[in-house]
Amino acid sequence: MALQLYGLYLKIGFVRNEQDYRYVREFFNARLPQARFEELDFTGKVYFCQAQVWLYHICQEFAPCYRHAQRWVDLFSENPAMRSLHPVFYLKGLHNLLSTLFNSLHDERFFAALPQLEHYPQQVDFSQNRNVEGLFQLYSHIHRINAIYLSGDYSEGVKYIPELVELLDSNPYNWDANRILVFQYRIACLYFGNGDFGHAIDFLNKIINQKTIDYRADIQCFARILNLIAHFELGNTDLVEYQVKSVYRFLLHVEDLQEVQREIFQFLRKMPNTRPNALAHEFRQLHERLLPLQNDPYERRPFLYLDIISWLESKLTGQPVKEIIQQKSKNRQKR
Repeated sequence: MALQLYGLYLKIGFVRNEQDYRYVREFFNARLPQARFEELDFTGKVYFCQAQVWLYHICQEFAPCYRHAQRWVDLFSENPAMRSLHPVFYLKGLHNLLSTLFNSLHDERFFAALPQLEHYPQQVDFSQNRNVEGLFQLYSHIHRINAIYLSGDYSEGVKYIPELVELLDSNPYNWDANRILVFQYRIACLYFGNGDFGHAIDFLNKIINQKTIDYRADIQCFARILNLIAHFELGNTDLVEYQVKSVYRFLLHVEDLQEVQREIFQFLRKMPNTRPNALAHEFRQLHERLLPLQNDPYERRPFLYLDIISWLESKLTGQPVKEIIQQKSKNRQKR
């Protein structure tokens, strides 16, 4: 069941509308084995949790996804010896738990769970197992970046980039092109959040200039949009006007283009011809149109790739993006 759901995810990605949602739920219910959780053995319980996590991950239902990911990790807390017997299961459980907490912006729970991943090498010696070591390194870097996104501490975050770039260039764990591409986008977002638009463009160009672009259309799309925003920030008005046409041609071939992406692109398309004294009005209008989409279950995914709301608020208030994100993090923790 878990493998079938993973295959479904590779085929359709996240649900985009009510029709997708019904299809995934029917797919799951038609194939779910009849078994009581309490009667399963340890690995059976892990696979049960894994299947549930995949279901709710695809449907972007973060609350039940969190509950099953936590249940998955709790199995190893109740059976500590299994951490060394099934290291891949344990690492994937932690990864899914942290990813769900990040996606749902639960800062406090995320930072409380992160040490479980960071301290794993102190509990189990996997130095002779290249596959497990590679998986640990992969998840460690993913969630190290997620921690920066949540806290808004981009100034410290960019100091870590050379270490990550060196790892990606040498690629000792043979991470595939998809993994490399996602890291390149995440690095660009770190630079963007720190106000270093030139370096952000350098890494976005690595994605945009790829010869093979038949995978991760979501990242490909947002790399181009973020690239336009970065050039806009640098005052490259003529270049923005030129690149808008290229981005428009690319977006025409994206089948699942979402409302968020359309709104941002239409905004950028108007920017070169907008008078300076009208910019604030345009920023405010886009902010008002995007805010309701944050809570739309089929539209909120793009906000995980690009915190466009915080960028707009920085343009309206004159504050750096990272300061706005840091304040939002403090407000969430207070709540």
